[in-house]
Formats: sequence, C-alpha cells, structure tokens
Amino acid sequence: MARTQSEKYPEIRDNILKQAARLFAQKGYAGTTIIDLAEACESSRGALYHYFESKEDILLHILEDHISELAAKLEEAVNAHQDPLEQCRAVIDVMVLVNADSQNEQVILLNHLGELNEEQQRSIVAKQRKLTSYFSDILIRIDSHNRLTPRNKMAYTMMLFGIINYTFTWYDPKGPVSPADYSKMTADLFIRGFTGA
Repeated sequence: MARTQSEKYPEIRDNILKQAARLFAQKGYAGTTIIDLAEACESSRGALYHYFESKEDILLHILEDHISELAAKLEEAVNAHQDPLEQCRAVIDVMVLVNADSQNEQVILLNHLGELNEEQQRSIVAKQRKLTSYFSDILIRIDSHNRLTPRNKMAYTMMLFGIINYTFTWYDPKGPVSPADYSKMTADLFIRGFTGA
C-alpha cells in the first residue's frame, strides 16, 4: 500500500529545497552532507529520503523548480504586453526580480550544474537554451537598427543575461537600490543602447 502524504508535504518539501539551496550556495554542493541538510531542516536523514531519493535529487529539483518558475513568469510577462519594447522591459523585470528573490538558486545554477549526471545536465541546459532563445526572439523584435546578425545574436543575448545573472556576486536586494530600481536601470541602459532610442 502506498504511503499517504502529509497535508504539509508541499510546505515541507519546499523548505527542504530552500534550506538545501542556502547550504549548497554557502558551502558548495560537495561540502554539504545529508546530515547538514537534516540539521538545517530540523529533521532526520530518513525523513529527507521520504521527500527526495538523494542529495543529487535535491539539487536537480532546486534547478528544475528555479528554471520552471522563471519560464512560467517570463511567458506570463510577455503575454501581458503587445509592444515588443514593453515585452523586453517585462522580461528584464521578471529576470531581475526572480533572481533577487532566488540568489542561492542562481549561484547553484551557475556553479554546481556539473554535479548532476549527464542526462540531468542536458535536461537543464535544454531549458536554459529555451530561455535564451526567448530573449533572442525579443531582441529581434526590438532591433530597429538591424544590429543582430547570426554571428552576434548570441553575444547580445548573453550580454543582457550577464548584466542580470551575475548580480549575486555584488548586489544586495535589501540595499539602497531595490530590485525594481535595478530592473529599470538595466532596461533603460540596455534598451537605449541597443535600439538607440
């Protein structure tokens, strides 16, 4: 007979992922043990295995959940606007706000993807490429000066990603520049530079 799930199953599962993301970002994936995770969750190792098969399984779910949340919010943001420039601003806003709220997950995505097996890595990378192409498509729509070519399209796309994705190395969302302010600064700087508007 299958074991029934507790009413708090989703809440407990999410807490495990949040605590694991914090530890993986701080101590590294290899430097974090199942005992560390159990202590952070005020749980036992056995209880953790009720929710996840292994430490690697926890890492996989952290990354999958992070990218899935980002993809869903990006799609929602784009669908909420008709004007390509507004779509671009909305996409930048989503990226900045999600990353500001998920700095640990972003550190893990950029630094610990290689800890997964090859099949799992390919799955995550495929989802990342889908997001990248999403940005590229928006840049094509706002490219009033025909700057994009097959040779430089990825460079422009990754330039924008770089402005957003590496803020965890220096940016404090609770500091004097709020995530909303940083999003506007990024959008103004990039869109004006790219379009000449």
